[in-house]
Amino acid sequence: MKRSLLPAALLLPLALLASACTTASVADSASNSDGKGSLVLNVGDQKGGSEAVLRAAGELDDLGYRIKWSTFTSGPPLLEAVNAKAVDIGSVGNTPPVFAAGANSKITVVAATHGDSAGETILVPSDSPLRKPEDLKGRTVAVAQGSSAHFQLIASLKRAGLSLADVKVTLLQPADALAAFTSGKVDAWAVWDPYTSQVLQSGKGRVLTDGRGVVNGLGFQVASPSALADKEKAAAIGDLIERLRRAQDWVHKHPEAWAKVWAKETGLPYEVALAAVKRSNGTRIPVALDQAAIDSEQKIADTFAELGLIPRRFAFADYVDDRFDKNLPPSTTPARLYGKGNS
Repeated sequence: MKRSLLPAALLLPLALLASACTTASVADSASNSDGKGSLVLNVGDQKGGSEAVLRAAGELDDLGYRIKWSTFTSGPPLLEAVNAKAVDIGSVGNTPPVFAAGANSKITVVAATHGDSAGETILVPSDSPLRKPEDLKGRTVAVAQGSSAHFQLIASLKRAGLSLADVKVTLLQPADALAAFTSGKVDAWAVWDPYTSQVLQSGKGRVLTDGRGVVNGLGFQVASPSALADKEKAAAIGDLIERLRRAQDWVHKHPEAWAKVWAKETGLPYEVALAAVKRSNGTRIPVALDQAAIDSEQKIADTFAELGLIPRRFAFADYVDDRFDKNLPPSTTPARLYGKGNS
């Protein structure tokens, strides 16, 4: 049975939300945030990302430096800019640093957050006969190559006693995967929020399995080593990280207010934005770049190296600088969930 597509109007804004974990090109836009002093911090961002949340939380007030924002469609090109010293720092998911380090890029992970992995899912159509991950054997699964969803798919299959060889993997970027999924051209889709929330809110699909207990739920701030070597820029980077941590606290406490801003910034329907905030975006908590975080990322790096998806093996610890950790909780600290019994 051919399944109807989601409204085309929803595809364009979500195409701009290609995760920090996927490959895409640089968006040609930049803006300056008001600040005092002559120091300019070049910050890489994604639509509806750091600038939007800092502004919404009131954390762009009283800066002792100016911020030049450069907008990217995803994490990999942002990290290419970090490597080229065009960007001093930017936010990405758990996988782009692995691919950048694997390519010998000059990057340094300087801060981390831990969020709920419920938004990292393998979706199937609502009327699909598939009921458990084991049922994916022989089926066609869409996923973005080198994304956090790619690792989640591999790990979920392994837990079900399967491997990538047991499924037919179709490598598609999110907008194309969404169209393929809703038209019945693939049996399942490994993806992340807000796509997960979009599909669930539309009633077009359901969750076969999610990332809880499978993926690490980490996100990172990644800086240029040359910027960290500059005393003034390093101080500004430390200040920005603190502001982002406070802004994340604000997001958790004000999910509806942030969802309105996020929807306006990205073109997402408010209901989808709010669902994604409560499922994943608003659950993040600043955590330490500790050994557990390093070991978890090393597992991702080793997995992709074994599959030949990155050109070399490396020690993830060599790309970590924990000087800004202060007294943060461990990276394994549970995410801040919404609902009864959670704060």
